[in-house]
Amino acid sequence: MSIGKSIRSGVKWLMVGTVGMRLMEFAFGVILARLLVPADFGMIVTIQVFTGFVGMLTSGGMGQSLIRAKEADENDFNAVFTMQLGLGILVYLAFYFSAPWIASFFDTPLYADLIRVSTLVFLMRPFAFMRRSWLNREMDFKMRSMIELVAAILTGIASVLMAWAGMGVWSLTLSGLLGALITNILLARLTPLRLRINLDFGIMRRHSAYGFKITANDFLSYLTREGKNLILSKLAGPAFLGLFNKAESLSRIPNQLFMSATVQPVFRAMSKVQDDLDQTKYLFYRMITLLMVYTLPMYVGLWWVAEPFISVVYGDKWLSVAEPMSILVLSGFFLNIIHPCAVLLDAQNRLTQEMYALVIRLIVTIAACLIGLQWGLTGVAWGILATHVFSAGYYYVLVVRTIPTRPADLLGAILPGLILNTLLYTTLAGAHLALGDILISHPALYLFLMVLAGPLVYLIAFLYLPIPAISGEALRWRHQLQAGLKLAQRR
Repeated sequence: MSIGKSIRSGVKWLMVGTVGMRLMEFAFGVILARLLVPADFGMIVTIQVFTGFVGMLTSGGMGQSLIRAKEADENDFNAVFTMQLGLGILVYLAFYFSAPWIASFFDTPLYADLIRVSTLVFLMRPFAFMRRSWLNREMDFKMRSMIELVAAILTGIASVLMAWAGMGVWSLTLSGLLGALITNILLARLTPLRLRINLDFGIMRRHSAYGFKITANDFLSYLTREGKNLILSKLAGPAFLGLFNKAESLSRIPNQLFMSATVQPVFRAMSKVQDDLDQTKYLFYRMITLLMVYTLPMYVGLWWVAEPFISVVYGDKWLSVAEPMSILVLSGFFLNIIHPCAVLLDAQNRLTQEMYALVIRLIVTIAACLIGLQWGLTGVAWGILATHVFSAGYYYVLVVRTIPTRPADLLGAILPGLILNTLLYTTLAGAHLALGDILISHPALYLFLMVLAGPLVYLIAFLYLPIPAISGEALRWRHQLQAGLKLAQRR
């Protein structure tokens, strides 16, 4: 199978899994938002900062090393698994004994028990992580997606049942453990990789060299993404954090849908052609083009319907989320540049340069968060947006220094998305003017009509506007739609 077909197949199945999981998470999230209070979500987000940290240490970046390696067999996977399992045990013990101190720091005694229970998941993670890495290397994204989708559905059902039973924040904590257990069982049953202890230190050192740099970068990226949550939790409290996290998580839905479906296939493809800079350049800009075309309309739509969406779907107790969410969705454009840049730098082993960029990004993010906090939720949102604007520019400079490219190439990559979304914005602006009275009296109807009008106009424009950069993509969709219509008619 060619690289292009492998990427399309991988993206297709990851999209199936990702869209399915996000839809499940969204549906269950709406129910949980009505059963729980913002403080419950704020507490779990604070805990997840620590559990996420543990997760990076136990993975050690070596999964990426296994995926990137030109040759890797079962011995490689087992040696890396042995390292991850050892690290997982050590780090869990460290957090178990430090949990009371963390609880004292946040002046919330419940955090101690939450941390001790939550971090149990990372004793299971090495088993799942290695099997996921094997599936990624084999580009068997169909199997991975199906497993993750089933696990997400069962986990969501469990969390709702526990929240309905009045278990509060524990419904989120225990469902996470259950999800990890289900994922491990499915991966063990449905993948051929048999994990066992392998103390081959030569293999460990070989993968650690690349993995250490990946881990350092992942850690910095994680601090940039989650460090602000610790600051907000400490300075503003869990309720404030719960509201901000809801705004941020909703604003990132488009990014989560498409980025998670594209990163691994494109990274694997870029790793295969890492010595061919022209092919790398093509894959890089193609990723940006498709992300702009597929994600920007969702960001534009969320910007227009932020307030009625929150009011109708989540209820008035979450209404203060609408304004910061409408600010944060503007970050989508810049995230569509940042992530492809990071993938290219990783595939080209430019990890030191990326590390410096992440350090600068971390400093800017913390400063923006502290300054923005003076103006509440909206102030923090504007601060985070500013960091994304800065980061997009800085990361692209690193790319320019890595492959032969020009700013004009970037403009060409984003132009199709800009053309289509300018048309979408104009359509929604006109619809908003026409539906102004309905917005006040019937916000649910306004939301429905906006959601109906926007995608319809965008789909027609995408399929039939003569835009050369996406003509092949549009043609494939037209053929699929025609085939679907013919099949429906025969039935």
